[in-house]
Amino acid sequence: MKRSLFFLVLTGLLLASCTEKPHPADLAGEAARQYYLYLVRGNYAAFVDGHFRQDSIPASYRSQLIDNAKMFMAQQQEEHQGIKEVKKLQSKADTLHHRAEAFLQLEYGDHTHAEIVVPMVYVKGNWYLE
Repeated sequence: MKRSLFFLVLTGLLLASCTEKPHPADLAGEAARQYYLYLVRGNYAAFVDGHFRQDSIPASYRSQLIDNAKMFMAQQQEEHQGIKEVKKLQSKADTLHHRAEAFLQLEYGDHTHAEIVVPMVYVKGNWYLE
């Protein structure tokens, strides 16, 4: 009986150690990718709202930021036939200072690509564009 209980507890501990929490850098990178996917899919408000302290800006400034995002995407359409895909290449996090850098690749319709670095900040359980 004791031997069965021992193996049951040991098995539980092994299973628990196998389920790792995602690394903060990975979460920051995925958040950055998601925000840029909002941009690519035309959800400009969600892209703007993904920025840190977006809730403390005046409505008129928020509207200007949304218009800027639209203009940026129109420019990408004109110059590169639009952004077709956003890939996360890697990400690095400084968990002590709640900051990260996400390295993304934007793939364009004209078969070119660009690599960008997206600074991120972790506030109250969420990663935001900085």
